[in-house]
Amino acid sequence: LHLEDEHGVFSLKGRDSTLETFYTEDVKATRMNSPSPKKPFLLLHSGQSTKFDVIFKPTLAQRLEGRIHVLGKDRYSKKSPIKLVGEGHKDEFTLDGLEEDRQERNAKSILKKDIIDAVRVNHIQFGDRSVGKPCDRTFTITNHTSTKVMRFEWETNVPFQFSPKVGHLHPGCAKDITVTLKSDVPATFRRHLVKCKVTKMNFKLPGGEVPDWDDQMCIVTSKDTTRKDPAASWPENKEAVETVPEWAHAVVEESSQEAEVYLSASVVYSQFKLNTILVQFKDTLLFQKSKAIFRMHNAGKVALEYSWEEAADSKARMDPYLIPEMR
Repeated sequence: LHLEDEHGVFSLKGRDSTLETFYTEDVKATRMNSPSPKKPFLLLHSGQSTKFDVIFKPTLAQRLEGRIHVLGKDRYSKKSPIKLVGEGHKDEFTLDGLEEDRQERNAKSILKKDIIDAVRVNHIQFGDRSVGKPCDRTFTITNHTSTKVMRFEWETNVPFQFSPKVGHLHPGCAKDITVTLKSDVPATFRRHLVKCKVTKMNFKLPGGEVPDWDDQMCIVTSKDTTRKDPAASWPENKEAVETVPEWAHAVVEESSQEAEVYLSASVVYSQFKLNTILVQFKDTLLFQKSKAIFRMHNAGKVALEYSWEEAADSKARMDPYLIPEMR
């Protein structure tokens, strides 16, 4: 395998250490249009396969490309070389722990042009979820600056709820964000866009003296009250939960930025099938047990939660000795 990498940001590493080395003549690297370079070859037996890791470590904040050429014996493979595309970035804040959308994969750009964009990791896939059941996903927002406090605020977007929705990020700090999906009706979301506004802040107090804050922080206070019964004079404690107010601040002009997250989900009802609607027991002697079996099948895309109860108008209630044990 010949790695073509102008900027030295890609590296290639084999996962399988059992690959045999065919020969190890070391010579200086040659150009692609010159005779094949005699570097170590790996021996892959008939039917054998192996995996390689390609590592991208950018040193520049720009789009970078590379190629992997496959050399077999004395000539390069007739198949197209493997293209490597990565994009280095140096952002003041990042969203970490998100996924790439494998189905999207920049399909439009591949069809329209030869230039392939780097894959964006800004997607959350909830998958198939049940109607009315909450589902959580968590990622992290990080402040990479060394001096500036940042304020973030997620836009309201039902049925997706962000927690915390509003908060502060001190220099070099990170905060977990939980996205909760709960829909009371069936719905399909395909790359549903949600935006987050991020701005820099100034406080009257030095940044180191300003405590952290977000809209999930609360203060629990106790209040003493006297019971209404005149004979009972001892106090009763009642707890009150109050949200911590946001610290006074000023937004730095022209510092506003936007982060984007795409959400995908399918919210559906549970479905099931029964192979029978009548359970017929064999003739059973008094005070003996009889068992019958029927099958229930989950025909939907989500987990099926169920419980059994006897109908109120069941005829079996007329004589408790005739009620069989149902399993």
